[in-house]
Amino acid sequence: MPKVIKLDSSNFDPKALNEAAQGIREGQTAIFPTSGLYGLGVDAANENAVKRIFQIKKRAAEKPILLLIHDSVALDQIAATVPSAAQKLMDQFWPGDLTLIFPANESVLKALIAGTGKIGVRQTAHPITHMLIEKVGRPITGTSANFSGSPGYKSVDEMPPDLIAAVDFVIDVGPLTTGVGSTVVDITVSPPKVLREGRISIETLQRVLTD
Repeated sequence: MPKVIKLDSSNFDPKALNEAAQGIREGQTAIFPTSGLYGLGVDAANENAVKRIFQIKKRAAEKPILLLIHDSVALDQIAATVPSAAQKLMDQFWPGDLTLIFPANESVLKALIAGTGKIGVRQTAHPITHMLIEKVGRPITGTSANFSGSPGYKSVDEMPPDLIAAVDFVIDVGPLTTGVGSTVVDITVSPPKVLREGRISIETLQRVLTD
């Protein structure tokens, strides 16, 4: 069974994340909170750990996996280019509930891009996961903590026991407030294309892009 770390998002000791961060650096898996749903994370540069994510989720190999970063500096290791439209959106909504699809840098693991040549990236605003990524020191995967094809979860208590049993760490902050995923925008095309509308509306995005 995994080690469960229960924390209060508004008042937590950063040292409580040290063991989970070290575990991720060593190839282990963690369930953690994001702004809307719980995520499933490993070191994005560890090929075996990334394979484990696909196994846990029962996810088809042709489905790419997005990454979470601590700050925009890490984007240089992931994105081959950052178009001006992407910069506008990042300036307005990062850290936050916006996933941007970039052309992938050659260094990104092939399993993460699944033959698309593209990689999704988000800078999370959740304070615990933001701190966790900083402690890991490199990007982690940010796919939903669920089985492929099933809805995401806003509470650890809602998750299937076999999903929880498959990971090494669970960072439990209780029920999340919205249960809504991020908005996903492909900025490899012009104009940018909204692939999924989440907490940030299409109208809001359009206002920023046309400003």
